[in-house]
Formats: sequence, structure tokens, C-alpha cells
Amino acid sequence: MFHRKLKDFPPDFLWGAASAAYQVEGAWNVDGKGPSVWDSFTRIPGKTFQGSNGDVAVDHYHRFAEDVALMARMGLKAYRFSVSWPRIYPQGRGEVSEAGLAFYERLIDELIAHGIEPVLTLYHWDLPQALQDEYGGWESREIIADFERYCVTLFQRFGGKVRYWVSLNEQNFNFTNAFQLGTHPPGVEDRKRFFAANHVAFLANATVIAAFRQHVPTGRIGPSFAYSPAYPASSAPADILAFENADEFTNYWWLDVYCFGRYPQAALHYLQQTGEAPHIEPGDLEIFQRGFPDFVGVNYYYTTTFTENPLDGVGMKRINTTGQKGTTPSSDVPGLYRTTANPNLETSNWDWAIDPMGLRIALRRISSRYALPMMITENGLGEFDTLHADDTIHDAYRIAYLKGHLEACQQAISDGVQLLGYCAWSFTDILSWLNGYQKRYGFVYVDRDETNEKDLRRIPKGSFYWYRDVIASNGNKL
Repeated sequence: MFHRKLKDFPPDFLWGAASAAYQVEGAWNVDGKGPSVWDSFTRIPGKTFQGSNGDVAVDHYHRFAEDVALMARMGLKAYRFSVSWPRIYPQGRGEVSEAGLAFYERLIDELIAHGIEPVLTLYHWDLPQALQDEYGGWESREIIADFERYCVTLFQRFGGKVRYWVSLNEQNFNFTNAFQLGTHPPGVEDRKRFFAANHVAFLANATVIAAFRQHVPTGRIGPSFAYSPAYPASSAPADILAFENADEFTNYWWLDVYCFGRYPQAALHYLQQTGEAPHIEPGDLEIFQRGFPDFVGVNYYYTTTFTENPLDGVGMKRINTTGQKGTTPSSDVPGLYRTTANPNLETSNWDWAIDPMGLRIALRRISSRYALPMMITENGLGEFDTLHADDTIHDAYRIAYLKGHLEACQQAISDGVQLLGYCAWSFTDILSWLNGYQKRYGFVYVDRDETNEKDLRRIPKGSFYWYRDVIASNGNKL
């Protein structure tokens, strides 16, 4: 739809940026922190780009005051960060680390002192290694009580200071890599275990949201979902059916459980026929119903286009982690769907479709289906950046990307979507999990690479100053 006049961004719109503990903090074994599964996984040869890891990352643990000062200079209204579970409970359970809690309290207090709203993510993939070793992590229902205990500790400590909370971050993307592609810990390739682990995580998510209502009654909480809206490759009925299959299996499988408390019918029936459906115990669906979110966090980067795939089609493939454009293979699920290139869209060097209108479509689909407000908890462009001799970084490509996506946000608001805020990914450059430090997302350049920490200097990019002006104008200067 076209609007004669677009609505303004709300006056209390949360203009923000985001990060994750393992990707920025470093200090992997400082002040009693226990090892996470990523501390262990990155030490396995060949798992990450050039063996990169988060031992030091960008040293946010020791430089958070400098980073928050830069956020204030930019005018940020919100900063989304995650808490490292093994920094709070080094063994995942048992004795709590006061040093870990004190670090996050200092960070939160620093943000509030600069007028920046803290948005706290409870889980961004850094599971305590001790729980993975003890009972298999997310493959055991034992984790539900341990996760609740950890989260309640944070609710009790920070509930009076933090209003916005994210429960699980990108469960769909993380678990797809962890249990189907084998590229995240624990490195499994088994669809049955994938769906079983997701079921446990759904129970944990709902349990924690129910606990949140008791401990932080004035706060708001919801999961962050890596939403890649599905498109059909053509108007051919077979492609439309493939698109419908993909939407159920790659989007609604998670969103329907989060927001409706039930699995999508066709997908569940299919998995029951193949023997891959999760075991649903008596009372599980009632637990789902007790933990509906206050909002949906949307992590949006790209759309995905699907075509039909026969039963003898090829299975899923690993993604491009090198930045060599055109190296991403088609990802197939035999009998359901196959990804295909969209000729209408440009792509990044990592083969991610650049589709601002897809964000508008994403927001409208979620709003219409679930009638919940949303927060963009991640959106950004990972690319190669060049630091010039005069300490400048000219990232006009990132500005163009963000501008297009913020325009899509304003169009969605004009369509009637309730959007709470926009947290760009990311504030500083970060470790990009499997892609090392070469894939840069930040408004602030951090001077390091995969093999050399250098001086870790913070250098604002061109996009830093552009976003500063956008925030100052409340989106009127896009």
C-alpha cells in the first residue's frame, strides 16, 4: 500500500544498537567466569574462520565505560546486550558469582547515567559448558530449572533498573546450526534431536516468562526471532506450496509456539509421519500457554526464496563464512522446499539478500498474525570495511542499507504496526561467530583482526555520524 503521508516515528521510539556477550566482552576466564560451549567449540580446529574466538573479542568487559561514552556521544536511546550465563553461574548452577553480577550492574548503571535504556538479553548462545557436559544442555529437560534459576537471579538483581528483556535470542538460527548443520556447539547433524531440543527450549522460554511476571511485573519481555520472510520463487502452485511449507518449518514453528502456545498443524503432522516430531508430555502445552510474550523481538537481515523440492532432493548445506560472494549453496529439505536465488534482489558478499521491503513485510506478517508490538532487536550489514590512513572509514554501503530498512520501519508504522524501537546490529565491530573479525557490522570500527589484537582502538565510522543525526531528528533525517 502507498501512503500519502507517512507517520512519524513515535516520540518515545528506542533508537538503539546491540551486541552479544561472547562477541564483545572477552575476559573469557576473568573474575571466576566459567567456560561456555563457545569457549570450547572455537578451540576445535576448523570450526571458525582462521581459528578466531572470543577470548579477548573487543574487550568490552574492560572498556565498557569507553563504549558507553561513545554511545552517549552518538545519542543512543537504547543498548541491547546479553548476559553471559557462565559469568553468573560458572558451573551453570550452584554458587552464583557476585563478580559477574557486579559487572553487569556497573554496565547497567553506566547506561542509565547516560540516559540509555538497557535492553537485557538473557540467553545469546553461550551455554555453560558444565551443563553441556553434565546432561547435554538443551537436549535435557533438566536445563529448564537451571535456566529459570539463572534468569530469576537476574530478575531479582536488575528488575528495578531494566524494563525491556529478551528471553532467548535466535533459537531458530542457533539450533539449526547446532543440531542440523553441526556448525554451532554441540555440532550435531540430526533432525530428530533438533526438534527435541527446540521443544525443551520452548518450555524453558515459557517457564522463564511466567517467572518474569512475578519478579518484574512492570517490565516487558519477549524472545528475539531470526525472521527471514519466505517468498515463493514463482506463481506456480508447486512453488506456492513450497513457500507455505517453508513458512511453517522456518518461521511459524517458533513464532506460533511463542505467541499461540501450539505448533503449526501441517508441520507437526508431517513430523509425526516422519518420526521426527518432538515428544510432547502431558502438561507441556499448558506450560506454553503460561508464558506468552509482551512483544516479539525481530532479528531481520534478509528474505529467503523457495521452490519445490522432491523427496530425493539434496539436504541442507553449510553457509558462506568466508565473504566470497556466490559460494552459498542451495539449502534443501527433501519433500518440503529448496532455497533459490531471487533475481530481484542484490546480495551482500555473504550472499544475504538485501531487501528493505522484506522488513516491512516481516513486521506486517507478525503484527497481523499475533497482534503484538515488536522491537527490531537486530538489523545490520556485515561487510568488509577499510581503515584509511587518516583514521576514517567510509561505509556509505552500510548507511544505504540502514536507511532503506529504517524507511521500511516507518512504512510499517504507517501500516499500523506497533514498533517499540530499532536496535541496529551492532554498535562496535564484533566477533562474527563463524566469520571472524573480517565481517564487520559496527558503527564503531575496532582495530583488530583474526590473528592480531592490535590496540583495539575505537574509531567511529561514517555511519556513526549518520545514525547520530537520524536519532537527533527522531527519524526525520533519514
